[in-house]
Amino acid sequence: MNYDPNNVFARILRGDLPSFKVYEDDKTYVMMDIMPQTKGHLLVLTKEPAPTLFDLSVEGAQACVATAKKIAPALMQATGADGMVFSQFNGEVAGQTVYHVHFHLVPHYEGQDVKVHAHIKGDMEEIKSLGEKIASLLNSF
Repeated sequence: MNYDPNNVFARILRGDLPSFKVYEDDKTYVMMDIMPQTKGHLLVLTKEPAPTLFDLSVEGAQACVATAKKIAPALMQATGADGMVFSQFNGEVAGQTVYHVHFHLVPHYEGQDVKVHAHIKGDMEEIKSLGEKIASLLNSF
């Protein structure tokens, strides 16, 4: 599959579109999902131009997982979640909506229903505030 350099995540990485950034390093970019399945849903993007996991280098995959591991404790503390799902979709039939490799960290809460992926826009002020809280906690871990 060819990579589209104008996909929404590529445009965010270039600074052409805004996002609620939580963390960034030389290989990854973490931002809040604006269509969250639950409170605190965030995304770990590779900076490598890869449409699916099958196109991503081993180093790129390792960087994303390392970043997710770094972010997860701050996410859990900020949200008070009871658990978390770490996932990655490949292909439309699997739920992929943006063809730029990204991983989802979705907090789960006892007794809460999980919203459908990529369907309902969340409260932007709440998302922004929670992203700032998660970012501020990163130095604690």
